[in-house]
Amino acid sequence: MIKSSEIKKIVNGYAGLQIGVLGSHSALEVMDGAKDEDLKTIVICQKGRDTPYRRFSRIADEIVVLNKFKEMASPKFQKKLREENTIIVPHRALTAYLGYKTIENNFKVPIFGNRALFQAEERANKKNQYYLLEKARIKHPRLFKNPKNINTPSIVKVQEKSRKLERAFFTVTSYSDYKKKSDEKIKQGIISKKDLQNSSIEELVIGTYMNFNYFHTPISENVDFIGIERRLQTNLHDFNALPAKQQLEMDIDLQNIEVGHTPASIRESLLEKVITMGDKFVKAVKKEYPPGIIGPFSLQSVITKDLELIVYDVSLRVPGNPIVATTSPYTKYQYGTTFGVGRRIAMEIKKAQEQGRLEEIVT
Repeated sequence: MIKSSEIKKIVNGYAGLQIGVLGSHSALEVMDGAKDEDLKTIVICQKGRDTPYRRFSRIADEIVVLNKFKEMASPKFQKKLREENTIIVPHRALTAYLGYKTIENNFKVPIFGNRALFQAEERANKKNQYYLLEKARIKHPRLFKNPKNINTPSIVKVQEKSRKLERAFFTVTSYSDYKKKSDEKIKQGIISKKDLQNSSIEELVIGTYMNFNYFHTPISENVDFIGIERRLQTNLHDFNALPAKQQLEMDIDLQNIEVGHTPASIRESLLEKVITMGDKFVKAVKKEYPPGIIGPFSLQSVITKDLELIVYDVSLRVPGNPIVATTSPYTKYQYGTTFGVGRRIAMEIKKAQEQGRLEEIVT
């Protein structure tokens, strides 16, 4: 593990400041927010995947193209980032392509976020998101540790074999259904036996799905509620829009591959539950993973018919929801203007720089 004192020494030696981001997932949102706050930006792209950042040229001051994303962790490139006074903003693609071990042990560039916390997203980790939710006394779906105990509609959450950014979720109703479907997916090469052994099986909670997005750092006064969005998924999303008769006539494999986002809001009488849930989660994480949450996080939830909030997934970095930047009323209520996670990050970094407290919001 890289010592926090090393990162503090690096960031305190910076002569200027620029925001760095890996060119995938939420890079556009992060850089757009940085430019809104007049901060310099650098985006690190993989060869063949740099078109969006060249097309939307306003937001990237520097575009670097590498053969592979993982080259970003080379000693030579890390030196370049440090010499250019870079703070890296993490998202899902960063953790997927660099890996948790590299980020925790070898990547000596200041990260806006708690780098020790990122691995808690993985359900196979000991102090994982279920653990944190339980410590915060926030409800999550019932878990089946043994597939033989499945006795209700459930969802199996397993890593895809070839695409490490994607999870090959599938629903089951019994152990025999689990065996049949998992064996089929292994034969098709969608998942591996090893990943299946590390999968999670959750009771399928019926309700309205909403992703609640928050923000907090050690220098924040409160836990900000940034906004709500819902995920668009293929091929599940539009399959569900078909009449039931057509669904029954079609024999297709359903997948939950996220391809987009749509905005949402919540009735005002439920806001207290949403705000309290964010406060409780921040408090619990601070005890378990000091210094706690640094930056944005998302509690992806189901609202049941009894108006209970049940969290089925947690994002512990930029969640990936650019739609919030233009649709959320909640930042308008608090700050007088509508913005998303990208700008909120830039606001906090700028504030920390002005107050001489950058070392408190990086690891």
